[in-house]
Amino acid sequence: MARQVPLERVRNIGIMAHIDAGKTTATERILFFTGKNYKIGEVHDGEATMDWMEQEKERGITITSAATTTMWDNHRINIIDTPGHVDFTAEVERSLRILDGAIALFCAVGGVQPQSEVVWRQSEKYQIPKIAFVNKMDRTGADFYKVVDEIETVFNAEAVPLVLPIGAEDEFTGLVDLIDMKAIYFQNSGNTIDYTETEIPAEMQDLAKRYRQQLIEKLAEYDESLFDLVVAGEEPSKKDILRVLRRIIIKREIVPVLCGSAYRNKGIRKLLDAIVKFLPSPTERPPVIGTHKESNADLIRHPSDDAPFAALAFKVMTDKHLGKMVYFRVYSGVVLAGSQVFNSAQGKKQRIGRLLQMHANKQEERDGIYCGDIGVAVGLSETGTGDTLCDENHQIQLEAIDFPEPVVSMAVKPLSRQDREKLAIALAKLGDEDPTFLTRIDEETGETVISGMGELHLDILLDRVKREFKVMTETGKPEVSYRETITRQVEESLKYVKQTGGKGQYAQLSLIIEPLEKDKGFEFVNKITGGAIPKEFIPAIKKGIEDAIKEGPYAKYPVVNVRCTLVDGSFHPVDSSEMAFRAAGAMCFRNGFKKAGPALLEPFMSAEIISPEEFVGPVTSSLYTKRAKIRDIDARNGTRIIKAHVPLADMFGYTTELRNITSGRASINMQFDHYSEVQDALADEIVEKRIQQRRN
Repeated sequence: MARQVPLERVRNIGIMAHIDAGKTTATERILFFTGKNYKIGEVHDGEATMDWMEQEKERGITITSAATTTMWDNHRINIIDTPGHVDFTAEVERSLRILDGAIALFCAVGGVQPQSEVVWRQSEKYQIPKIAFVNKMDRTGADFYKVVDEIETVFNAEAVPLVLPIGAEDEFTGLVDLIDMKAIYFQNSGNTIDYTETEIPAEMQDLAKRYRQQLIEKLAEYDESLFDLVVAGEEPSKKDILRVLRRIIIKREIVPVLCGSAYRNKGIRKLLDAIVKFLPSPTERPPVIGTHKESNADLIRHPSDDAPFAALAFKVMTDKHLGKMVYFRVYSGVVLAGSQVFNSAQGKKQRIGRLLQMHANKQEERDGIYCGDIGVAVGLSETGTGDTLCDENHQIQLEAIDFPEPVVSMAVKPLSRQDREKLAIALAKLGDEDPTFLTRIDEETGETVISGMGELHLDILLDRVKREFKVMTETGKPEVSYRETITRQVEESLKYVKQTGGKGQYAQLSLIIEPLEKDKGFEFVNKITGGAIPKEFIPAIKKGIEDAIKEGPYAKYPVVNVRCTLVDGSFHPVDSSEMAFRAAGAMCFRNGFKKAGPALLEPFMSAEIISPEEFVGPVTSSLYTKRAKIRDIDARNGTRIIKAHVPLADMFGYTTELRNITSGRASINMQFDHYSEVQDALADEIVEKRIQQRRN
C-alpha cells in the first residue's frame, strides 16, 4: 500500500479548549464539511461521532481523546478531539505530545477560561503552533474583540485577527476576510450552508481597513521584503501575505485569530483553509530527538519514510473484540502490518498483528502506517503509554510523556466476593489506558485503593468498571493524596547483620538525606569511592530507598523532594548480597527520615469561581472558611471572577455549597496547582486520623 498523501500535505492537529467551548461540535462540523460524515452529530443529542463512549453521550462531555482523519484541499488532516474537563488532563497532555499544530477554541462569551490557560500552557511546553478560533459568535454577550484582547493579555501572545465578524449574537451573519478584503455572508440551507462573497459593507469599511493595515504592519516586522513594500507605500500581494503568515505562525511568533459559530455551521470553511495554509506539516517541525538507551547519546530522526522507523505510543485502549489497542505517532520510517518492532523502553521485540486507522471508535484496516501519520496497532501486549517503538537495528528511545500525579484516592471493593478477580482485571486494564489512574493494595488494611485526578475522574472510571466489566462496586469516601517530605539535612548510618545459620546477611552504609526544592521528586547520588561498597550492590541500595519512599515513615504517604547521597559503607565478602543492601537502604532511609524534620504536604487547587456581583461577599466568606488564599477578583461581562488557591481537602462537596450560597447562579472550575506544607497542628491531626484508620 503506497502513501496516499505526500508528507508535506499532512496536518496533525488537536482541538483544545475549556469545557463547553464547543470542541466536539467544531470537530463534527469539520467532518461534515470535508465529507467524512454525511450527517452532523450533535453533542446534546448524544450523537457526536467523536463522543462515542456511553458516559460521553449521557453527560455531553468529552472524556477520552478521539482520533480521526479526513481530507481538505488535497491535504490529509489527522484530528484529535481532546477533553476540556481538568480531571482528564492526561488525555490532553498525551495528545499534545504527538501533534504538530492546534486549534485553540474560545467561547465568544466566556473568553479565556481556566482550562483554556491550562491547555495553552501544555501546548507551549511542546512548542505547538496554534490558530485561535472564537466560537459561539451567535450567543448573547458574544464579543470577538474582547476575546482577542484576553488572548493577548493572558497569554502574552501576538493575537492577529485574519477575519472580523459581521454582527454578533442573533445578528452574526458573516465575516470580513482581511486577506482578500471581501465580505462573506452565510446563508443557511437545510443541512448545508451556502455563502456569498461580496464587497465589505460600507459601515465596516474603515474598521476593516484599520485591521488590514495592522495585519500588514505586523507581518512587515518579521519580513524585510514586506517591510520595504510597506515603507514604499505599496500594497503586498496575497501570495506574499500568505508566505509570511505561514512562516511566522509556524515559528509561533503570532497567533492568527478566526471566528464563527460551529453549531450554526459558520466559519468552518475558513478554519479548514487556515489549517492547511498555516499549520505545519511534519516536515516543518523540528526533527525528533531521542537517545540511545545504553550510551545515552543523542539521536536524531528526520521526518521521512526512508528513515529508520521510530514511533511513540501515546495511548492504550482495550477493545472487547480486538483486545489491547496501542495508538502511536510515526516520527520517521514506515511500519507494516505483521512486522516485528522493537520496544526500546521495555527492551523487547514485539510483533504487530494488525494496523488500523481510527475514526473515533470505528476502524479502517491498513497495510502500513507512514511517517507523520497516527495509527493503531493490535498485538502489542507489552507496550504501554510513552513507550518507543523502533527498528531493532536502529534503536532509539524518544522522550516519554510526563503526567501529573493523582490527587484524590478512595477505597473500592466488589459487592460480590466472587468478583474480586474481575475487579482486579478491570482496574489493571483501566490503569493501562490511563496513566493518571493508579491502583494499589494497602499493605496494612488489605484494601484496594484507587487514585485519580478528581472525583469526576474516579466516578467515570468506576462507571466503566460497572458497564464494561460487569462488576458492581462499593467505595469509601474520597480522600486527599497527601505527600511527605523533610525540612532539614541529616546523615544516617546503619549496619544490617543477620545470622540464621549457614550464610548470613551483611550490609553497612551511610546516607546524607536532604530536602530538595519542590517538584523534584527523588534523587539518588552515589559518592562511594575506593570500592567501599561493590558497584553491583549500589542499584540494590537505591531500590531499597525507592521501596521505602512509596509509603513514607511519617504517615504512610509517598515521599517527595528528597535527595539521598550514599557516602560510605562496607561489605562482607561472603555474607553481603543484593537483598541485604536493599533491606539496609530501606531501613537507613526510614531511620534518617524521622530525624530530618518530616512534614506533610497537601494538594492545593487553582480555583476560579464565576459569580454574580451580589454574591461576591458570601462566596469569598465561604472560601476563607476553606483555608483559601484569594489571589484576585476580576470583573467580566457583568460577573465577578474570583481566583483563589484552595486546599483540596476542604473542597469536597463545595459545588453543592456554592450552588446553595448563590441560588445556583455561580460556577467553579478547579485544577491541581501545587503541593504546600500543612501547618503543624493540622498535620498532627491528619497523621493521627490516618494511623487510627489503619488500625481499624
